[in-house]
Amino acid sequence: MLGKFKAATVQTSAVYFDIEATIDKACKLIAEAASNGAELVAFPEVFICAYPYWNWIMNPVQGSKWFKKLYENSISVDDPRLQKLFDAARLHNINVVIGINEKDKRKTGTIYNTNLIISNEGQLLGRHRKLVPTWAEKLTWTGGDGSSLKVYDTSVGPLGTLACGENTNTLARFALISQGELIHIANYISLPVAPVDYNMAEAIKIRAAAHSFEGKLYTIISCSTINEDIIKLFEEENPECRNLFKRENSAFSGFIDPNGQVIGEPLIDKEGIAYAEIDLSACIQPKQMHDILGHYNRFDIFDFKVNTTPQTPAHFYETTEEQDNIKNQTYGN
Repeated sequence: MLGKFKAATVQTSAVYFDIEATIDKACKLIAEAASNGAELVAFPEVFICAYPYWNWIMNPVQGSKWFKKLYENSISVDDPRLQKLFDAARLHNINVVIGINEKDKRKTGTIYNTNLIISNEGQLLGRHRKLVPTWAEKLTWTGGDGSSLKVYDTSVGPLGTLACGENTNTLARFALISQGELIHIANYISLPVAPVDYNMAEAIKIRAAAHSFEGKLYTIISCSTINEDIIKLFEEENPECRNLFKRENSAFSGFIDPNGQVIGEPLIDKEGIAYAEIDLSACIQPKQMHDILGHYNRFDIFDFKVNTTPQTPAHFYETTEEQDNIKNQTYGN
């Protein structure tokens, strides 16, 4: 049964470099979205709790101290401070997708751009690590692997997520579609420092429309904003950043239906929460035209493989001789 539900998407800024305050802000927004009837709410990319804007307005040496500060304000998925988010999702009976800067306790200095998928029962269903950091982001984040390229069964339907630029990755998107994705969360950051002829808001909408139209599914977009505190933080080192960060058409949050059309009232640049009614049964009829998982594909011609093995820095094993020695010591042979 493909049901109906109300969805919410948040467009706002983090409390920059303050994990606890940003989590508290997220919990208040979760409560607000749920009070307005939403059963799913999407938050921006790396909302907890900073995007590395210094990579775009400083050289790598100047930005190095900010990288250290970001690592110190990153969070592991088992950090008890995240429990507030889980409790808020459970208390308000709402599914939550939210971006974090994720640290790995065993890899000091390594940061992942990660989306958390939280159920309406307050359970962490999974995490998606951005597969490839985009452009200047390579100075900050390590890429994820195929183990997190998953679609999750939620109370509102099958849900997948990709962060920002990887929504242009056709193969990553098809990997989610092939798992039955009907609800796609695409989260972004405001990027006013893009080339002058690049309309970020329009680019976000184009990517979402392409995914929705190809997969015959709903895309929910959440984008961050840049507030005065963030501008002042970097203005001392780069006086030009105020003009750069004030550029319009840099953020878009909203909803795209299975025909690739915008539904509801999107948010462009301004802060707030947008809402839309989602009817998953609307994903059926468009499949008659283009079902790329069925009649509109040729799997006898195309063979797509996805490696879902978690990647690790090293594989430890014992030689046959060492194994024999252990056995001899154990059994007294």
